[in-house]
Amino acid sequence: MLAKMIGEFAYEELFVPEPDGDGYRLELPGAVYRFTARRGAYGSWLVDPASVVCAADPAGDPLRLLQLARTTLGLSGDTVGHLVRELTATLMADAGLLAEELTAAELADLDHVGLEGRQGGHPWIVPNKGRLGLSARDAADWTPEARKPQQLPWLAVHRSLAEYRGQDGLYEQELSPEFRALAGPDFLLLPVHPWQWDEVLLPLFAPWIAEGLIVPLPSDGDLRLPQQSIRSFFNLSHPERCTVKLPLSVLNTLVWRGLPTERTLAAPAVTSWIHGLRDGDPFLRDECRVILLGEIASVTVDHPLYRDLPEVPYQYKELLGAIWREPLGRHLAPHERARTLASLLQTGSDGRALVAELVARSGLPARDWLRRLFAVMLPPLLHFLYKYGTVFSPHGENAIIVFDQHDAPARLAVKDFVDDVNISDQPLPELDGLPEEVGGVLLREPPAFLCQFLHSGLFIGVFRYLAPLFERQLGVPESEFWELLRERITAHQRRFPELGDRFRLFDLFTPRIDRLCLNRNRLLLDGYRDRPERPHAAVHGQVPNPLHLGGSVPAPAPARQDRIVTPTP
Repeated sequence: MLAKMIGEFAYEELFVPEPDGDGYRLELPGAVYRFTARRGAYGSWLVDPASVVCAADPAGDPLRLLQLARTTLGLSGDTVGHLVRELTATLMADAGLLAEELTAAELADLDHVGLEGRQGGHPWIVPNKGRLGLSARDAADWTPEARKPQQLPWLAVHRSLAEYRGQDGLYEQELSPEFRALAGPDFLLLPVHPWQWDEVLLPLFAPWIAEGLIVPLPSDGDLRLPQQSIRSFFNLSHPERCTVKLPLSVLNTLVWRGLPTERTLAAPAVTSWIHGLRDGDPFLRDECRVILLGEIASVTVDHPLYRDLPEVPYQYKELLGAIWREPLGRHLAPHERARTLASLLQTGSDGRALVAELVARSGLPARDWLRRLFAVMLPPLLHFLYKYGTVFSPHGENAIIVFDQHDAPARLAVKDFVDDVNISDQPLPELDGLPEEVGGVLLREPPAFLCQFLHSGLFIGVFRYLAPLFERQLGVPESEFWELLRERITAHQRRFPELGDRFRLFDLFTPRIDRLCLNRNRLLLDGYRDRPERPHAAVHGQVPNPLHLGGSVPAPAPARQDRIVTPTP
């Protein structure tokens, strides 16, 4: 974590290390950290953990670094206090993961569900397992790294408080007749996170519970396992049933992990529209065979008082509801298996990267395997952008790679539509028939900003870390990694010459791109303050674009004043 903190803070220009012989030095009040680091694409820093030395911090403690750097970083007292807590919680979770590490080969033998609890979390955000609100016991029961199957209790909520959207027959598909009979026709059923029930719902919905409008029910009997997002659950007892996404009023990474009412209501309509684009496009449907894990149903319960108080913090408007998402398994052929893109960044206890193990098992040369990965991921994402002015946020958890029987990439699955799909603000004819319910909830953004979703969500957020792994363990130089990625984008453009104006509109090859900052938001912009609207990541200056076709990449531009932008991790 110490190396990650130095590297990511330097990337976001929170730290400004200076050259020092063959390495770098970071001067702080009363301390100097020396280290070696490899500079990579997009201005990144890859700090060697074994190289970090500081006389004032002989143990290499990231909490000590925070203490020494707090004035250099310009942190307020309340931010420092909460950040210590988040960092400590993250260290505790990391220690638990390390205590039960598997080798790369053992990781490769796990299925999609098994890998979820073995991942290290967001590679970019330093306190990535802060989870403010969870006690140590809660973390031992309900975090993905706990890998503890649990039953979820359910609620019956009167239709005067609750609203259902989505496909007919969901309850018949998901619940036994005996369980459905627990509630009458005037009630809607939904699972609830037990932490949310104890900590949030009982205190805040007490009047309506007392009136009998919200009725606690037992579990449906199914065992479920939390995914990396904490609030989404696999169904282990019936894998053919949906995963469920529940609100959890816990602060993690940038936001409280609730379910916004408007977006929850619109989720099935957004899914229907996204599916319609794919199903009507032979390239997406038949060639890419992209899997879009639809959010097929939702129940939303507004708090009767908070919904009419627009000035209150947004966490109080995201308290109770559920989204049902299609399970991945029903889309896979018998010979296919799936892993999140994030899992490719994992390294086993033997020091071998999971991706190196998969390349070896495939029998392909590393460059060919990498070409396959790009050929699986980029075409559907580019086609949605270029032809339909629509982007997903293809970060490590939203993007799932489907592998063939030889562990070579075969196709792409994508999830999380209503939260992470954005559309162009340009008058594209493909967006003319956008359903009102969909258009009212999806954010419209300028072309350069839509390109940021690929740059920041995928290229910076995942490939920035994957490229050094390929260089160190598979012999593919980082410069070649980015050249292969650029070739894949240009190959897609050659395939669809009729979209030439869109390639210029959505230009992925600009000399520079805005530097999206995730840690800077927590440290300097929003801190831990409540606000009526969800906070977003920030932009600070620009970085060279390794995909730029103009040859040498200029030095980074001077930083400018921070500004708020939309994507959140």
